[in-house]
Formats: sequence, C-alpha cells, structure tokens
Amino acid sequence: MLLGAEVRLAVDIGGTFTDIVLDVGQDRRTRKVLTTPSRPEQAVLDGMRLILADARAHICDIDVFIHGTTLATNAIIERRGAKTALVATQGFRDVLDIGTESRYDQYDLAIDKPKALAPRSLRFTVPERIDAHGAVRLPLDEAAVRALAPELRAHNVESVAFAFLHSYANPEHERRAAAILKEELPAIWVTLSSAVCPEIREYERTSTAVANAYVQPLIDGYLTRMAEALQVEQFRGAIYLVTSGGGVTSIETAQRFPVRLVESGPAGGAIFAAQIAARLGETRVLSFDMGGTTAKICLIEKYQPETSRVFEVDRAARFLKGSGLPVRIPVIEMVEIGAGGGSIARVG
Repeated sequence: MLLGAEVRLAVDIGGTFTDIVLDVGQDRRTRKVLTTPSRPEQAVLDGMRLILADARAHICDIDVFIHGTTLATNAIIERRGAKTALVATQGFRDVLDIGTESRYDQYDLAIDKPKALAPRSLRFTVPERIDAHGAVRLPLDEAAVRALAPELRAHNVESVAFAFLHSYANPEHERRAAAILKEELPAIWVTLSSAVCPEIREYERTSTAVANAYVQPLIDGYLTRMAEALQVEQFRGAIYLVTSGGGVTSIETAQRFPVRLVESGPAGGAIFAAQIAARLGETRVLSFDMGGTTAKICLIEKYQPETSRVFEVDRAARFLKGSGLPVRIPVIEMVEIGAGGGSIARVG
C-alpha cells in the first residue's frame, strides 16, 4: 500500500486531546488520544504508533510530519510557564504595568488587568541607553549585569527576557548582556526582544519577549525530547511546525521563538476552515474551534482568514481589545476564550 505513495502525518496537541491524521496516497486515517501534559511527546508517539499500525506502516515510512499545538497558549492562559524575569533599561522597570497608558474600559473603577508573566519582584534594570537611531548614549554597565546572577539564582529564575530601550535599532547591548548572563548562569534560558520582535513600540516588544521567555523552557524541552524520540524510532522525514500566522517553521526556529506557536493549533484550524469555505463557494464564514481547554472563533472572508500583526493572549474582558497580553507576531486574527469542552465551571 505504501509503495510509491507519499506518507504524511499531522499531529495537533491540545490541552485535552492529541489528534493524529495519516495520509497515505488517497487513504486517510485519524486517531485521537488523551494529551499527556507532563510529557506531551508521549501522546504524540503513542498516537503515531496506533495510527501507523492501522495502516501497516512504520515511523521510518513518514515523508512529512506537520505539527500544530496549543501548548504555548495554554501555558500562558493557565499560568503554567517558567519562572520568568525581565531585565530592562534603568528607569523602565514598569513598562509591563504602564503599558500604553490606556484603559480598555474607561469608566470601570475596578478594572481587571491580566496578571503579568514576569511579576514586579522579578523585574530588574541595568544602566545603559541607546537612542532611536541606534547610537549609544550610555554604555552597558557590565558589572550590573553580572550582579544580577546571584539574585536570579536565589529566586530560582528559569528564563530571562532582555528588553532594552531602542534595541530594535541597535541590539548590541542586549546581546552583550545575554552573553554575560549565560557565562554566569549557563543553564538559564535567555530571550532578546531585539531577536523575537525587532520593532518599535516598547510595551508590545517587551510583552512579546516576556511571553517568549515564559513558554520557552516548556516548548524547547518538549521539542528536544520529541526530536530525540523520533530519531530513536528512525524517523527520516521532514518536520514542520505550524506558526500562529498559518505558515510553517523548523524545530530549531520554534525552539528559539516559541511565542510564534501561541496560536499554532487554532491557526491550522482556521486555514482548514478557509479551504472548506472555498470548496463550498462561501465567501463569508465564521469558523468555530472547540477544544478541551479553549474555544476559538475566526472570521473568514473571500476564503481568507483575517490576519494581524498583534495578538492578545488571556484577555481579562472577553471581547475588549486592550484587556489581554499583547504579542507582536504575524497571527491569524481570532477571538479565544479560556473555556473549552473539558472546562469545569463552579458556582461560588
């Protein structure tokens, strides 16, 4: 059955279930297994073995492996990410709290904002300054960076985001600070705002860097274990991960920039819904994706889902822009709430 046929496997890890689809020529098979949250790769491997056994195939027969997941967004919504610290330019410790100085509900005196991924107690600053043209106004205080290591170690910090003023114009201070910190703490994960989001707008860039740092240990560890397990199983095909914008990327890039996977699974669902809309000739479609942990809605017009350069995670007010944590990445625009089919509601 496999002779001459391309074998394609797709996996989508959700908070509750892991779905597997196998295409062998014109033959398509599906399987659904429970997600294993502590080690997500286990559910992937178990599901792969089951579906490949159905098709009398082996992992070494797979030509293309496409992978989508909501692990990153679920970690943020459920606050299951790494203990994360932020290092900013001196005087800019509270960028995450100040935000854009706007309120999503102007008249709500008890306004509820989402909790920052890096608490104020884990936000630090060092003397340095680069202007908007990339010129150094104040050299980086390398001794101040080294002095952070004992504090980070004492707080058991796992991941650090560097977000210096105007680093999009000149990333040298961030790069040097990261190199110094890695010398002192080799095992720590480091995210540079100039790498993950090299764009103007201090709040959005800082928020994106912190979100990347927050989910990086989880996603990096998972992808590393999965790649090693596939190698043991003699997998020889190509692996692609679906990004939040509906494109694909490599494991290596996903490990460096896991924030780009925040809407990975839902983005794949929106792309599929757009294809169904095109087959049916429907130019205005609302897609609904009910997962076990979250539920997503996307507007599709003229067979294309809405796209954006900014996405808000974990909105405090369900339908109000500005009430969530901004992540500045290419993304398919959708409304997402942290209540899925497996959610349990309680009345207090």
